[in-house]
Amino acid sequence: MRILFLVLFSIFISCSAQEVNNYLPQSEGELIHHSYYSLSYNENAEQANWVFYQISNNQNLGSVARSNNFRSDKRISTTSAQLSDYKNSSYDRGHLVPAADMSFNYTAMSESFLMSNISPQIPAFNRGIWKQLEGLVRNWGLQSSIYVVTGPILNSCSTTIGSNDVCVPNYFFKVVYSPSEQKMIAFIMPNQKGEYNLKQY
Repeated sequence: MRILFLVLFSIFISCSAQEVNNYLPQSEGELIHHSYYSLSYNENAEQANWVFYQISNNQNLGSVARSNNFRSDKRISTTSAQLSDYKNSSYDRGHLVPAADMSFNYTAMSESFLMSNISPQIPAFNRGIWKQLEGLVRNWGLQSSIYVVTGPILNSCSTTIGSNDVCVPNYFFKVVYSPSEQKMIAFIMPNQKGEYNLKQY
């Protein structure tokens, strides 16, 4: 994980604000570009290694209602996880790119519900500390445009769900870069109910 952050940091600090949008983290997964975010898909884990997107302070967030149209991602060559994998699993369908960050137009909102953007999250985590972090990052982006890389840490997979054996991550990460401030921050959080404030992560 430390290596990943060092790679991301080196990518970000070596590029101007315009150039950053053309760079993506390196990954062994299948690289998919949707309209407003990109991802690397991990077939073994049946979810993204990471997602990469921008929150811009000129986006009109909140102009489109949440769609909840979860569906498989037909752009994944090996097929993505299915909605049925999460049924009766006790895990939330946790967004990596939050729907609220894509609420500026219909296409962005709709694509945020592709199953390639979803990862199994414990409900108390998804609806608690993770939601707090998403809100904080969104507020940062509305003040000054930022780039975000988010994903599960897939170094072990002792628990799976569904017929496609979707890996349940033990941890999630989020890296945020502000071109205008030339600053970066990263968070690592266990996939469980948050016990501390965000600074501890």
